[in-house]
Amino acid sequence: MPSRSRPPPRPPLAPRAARLLAALLAALLAVAGPAAAPAGAVAGGPVLDADFPDPDVVEADGTYHAYATSTHGRHVQHAASTDLVRWSVAADDALPVPGAWVAEEPARVWAPEVFDNGAGFTLLYTAHDRASGRQCVGAALAGTPEGPFRPVGDGPLVCPVQDGGAIDAASFTEGGQRYLLWKNDGNCCGLRTWLHLQPVSADGTRTTGPAVRLLTHDLPWEGRVVEAPTLVKRSGRYVLLYSAGHYGGSGYGTGHAVADRLTGPYTKATAPLMSTESFAGAVRGPGGQDVVTGPDGRDRIVFHGWDAGRKRRFLYVADLGWADGHPVVRGSRVRHEAEAARVHRAVVREAAGAHGGRAVGYVDHDDSHVEFRVFAASAGTHTLAVRYGNGSLDAGGSPAAATHELYVNGADVGAVAYPYTGWDHWRTAERPVVLRAGWNTVRLAKGEWYAEVDCVDVG
Repeated sequence: MPSRSRPPPRPPLAPRAARLLAALLAALLAVAGPAAAPAGAVAGGPVLDADFPDPDVVEADGTYHAYATSTHGRHVQHAASTDLVRWSVAADDALPVPGAWVAEEPARVWAPEVFDNGAGFTLLYTAHDRASGRQCVGAALAGTPEGPFRPVGDGPLVCPVQDGGAIDAASFTEGGQRYLLWKNDGNCCGLRTWLHLQPVSADGTRTTGPAVRLLTHDLPWEGRVVEAPTLVKRSGRYVLLYSAGHYGGSGYGTGHAVADRLTGPYTKATAPLMSTESFAGAVRGPGGQDVVTGPDGRDRIVFHGWDAGRKRRFLYVADLGWADGHPVVRGSRVRHEAEAARVHRAVVREAAGAHGGRAVGYVDHDDSHVEFRVFAASAGTHTLAVRYGNGSLDAGGSPAAATHELYVNGADVGAVAYPYTGWDHWRTAERPVVLRAGWNTVRLAKGEWYAEVDCVDVG
């Protein structure tokens, strides 16, 4: 355990007043934030502040077409954009008349999926089936992405009544074969929910083989639901994004799993890719995601999040990068534990109250440091949040503020300031950092007095 007081400090590396001024300026910048958020950064807020849940996006001839769950009297909402930032919402209903199998009128239609089938466009949608009373997946076709889409078939495309029905269709194509992803709606009736993969015809209107189960809810944060699958292939591996938790609250989030084969097995990341916490409350209940390539050729993730009163789900777009095949979302903080970082002339110790029960202390020497390898989905200003403990006492025995010198990719960019907390009392200090796209190094080195590091979050 650390001493409750430390020896008097060594001579500072720079005049104390100048160093404390640098730390103060960094703290002020962290509060004020950058003057403007770049396109694709969630810090800029929603790109569409209207109720637009469960978004799906398809690009056609340079225009991005987004579709969303029914509201405003439309079965399927449609909006268009050329840059994924400025959107125009269409007045017309993309699906004026759902399939004859749909129970209610006006019908509620959820979680649309649209794709180019080579001869036109296919819409997959979820609605209540009159015959079974379950939610099921139907299909419709149109010649253009604007629609109107016309239903096909005498009944739903997928409707496993014994498993609670089916919702949240998505499409994936590989080697000329199209696949349908969907979730059995088991949470409607006390059954387990699974994400499934099933081969379908080229236009997605007929199933051509049995469904395969990919994954289910087995992590604490997921609750009793996994849903809204999105499947992509990056760097030769399959990445399955999904939403989990109760959709109506801040506990809803987005996870991911990876596999070497299309049908799995899929290995989940233990922490959510996006959550209310990872966005530091800037987005509430992020989910219903889709992945699309932006005008610059880089990936974006499209998703919804609740407004403050939980009455509407806004549309968000964020930059999406790939760290050794795993997704990283701009603005969604990724945690890096200090004990797993590169530690030089400091000590990893058992620490009460620290994440994982360990922290790095005794960063006491002129060459002491903790260096993290962090990934940025895109270049620009990001937030660095350091969870620290500071029990420093000055020569007179009074609590003293401390700092660490901050180096980003080898360059000294000032200091991180740590007000006094006492040892093993952990708080978070934030400041902006400028990162390049891809991998970066972030080093915390000896500064004024003494502080310990539990972890850093970068988003």
